[in-house]
Amino acid sequence: MSAAENKKLILDAFNSWVRGDGSVIDLFSDDVKWTVIGSTPVSRAYQSKREFLDGAVKPLTEKLSGAIKPALRALTAEDDRVVLEWQGQTSGKNGKPYYQTYCWVMKIQNGKVIEGIAYLDTELISNLWK
Repeated sequence: MSAAENKKLILDAFNSWVRGDGSVIDLFSDDVKWTVIGSTPVSRAYQSKREFLDGAVKPLTEKLSGAIKPALRALTAEDDRVVLEWQGQTSGKNGKPYYQTYCWVMKIQNGKVIEGIAYLDTELISNLWK
């Protein structure tokens, strides 16, 4: 796939997420290699989509009072790499606001995300556990 096709793939998935009928995570391959940076309770390298969902998405979601509302900031693509910059907004069950800025750097192959790194405000995530 071309860079333009990869960019459209991610944009379409992101727009589905905004509408509430999908997610960029739907494009993760079953054996995706995904890293969440930092030293938060969910920061580490995941070796599969299931491992990421169980080890990061589920524990984080359990700390939030509602679904994260995503908003696109920027989308860039070159070759098989797509960089998605977005903001997510909700609040924690602890009453603290959760206004997160994310930068996901993803490698796309055959219409699937096969690896990626999530850059984000790690202190904000850690505060959800306090």
